[in-house]
Amino acid sequence: MPATTYAVSGMSCGHCKATLTEVIGELDGVSGVEVDLGSGHVTVTGAAEPDDSVIAEVVDEAGYELTGRV
Repeated sequence: MPATTYAVSGMSCGHCKATLTEVIGELDGVSGVEVDLGSGHVTVTGAAEPDDSVIAEVVDEAGYELTGRV
């Protein structure tokens, strides 16, 4: 399964991690989400390469900012 890592700003606590894990994990085709608060990275795994615009939209709606791929 391909894994794509994104840089996300605005994450600082366990609530941030739980929120992003939930909202990204609900997307079609996503099988796993790993949030690393220390590095500010979110890794998304799934059956296919994720759509960056869809990931950015749910991240923004959750109150964070996707700043690009790592």
